[in-house]
Amino acid sequence: MPRGSKRKYTDKQKRQAEHIEEGYEARGVSKKEAKARAWATVNAVHGGGEKRGGGGYGKKENHAPMRKGGRKGGAAAKKRSSSKK
Repeated sequence: MPRGSKRKYTDKQKRQAEHIEEGYEARGVSKKEAKARAWATVNAVHGGGEKRGGGGYGKKENHAPMRKGGRKGGAAAKKRSSSKK
């Protein structure tokens, strides 16, 4: 399988990556960078492409990487002084 192939990912993972990518593009990130970040997030959540069978197949998803983005703060928070936060 060639490097970068998304064949082993489930439909759910592909949908999640597409949705995350759109969010990054809406924030002004380039298309290429948004795609890379989206797949990095999906990999962090699911541990890579779906691997059928074997131990660990039933592991739960780690949703912390998806929530992290909203808590990192934004431009508005950065502009405010420490006393106003």
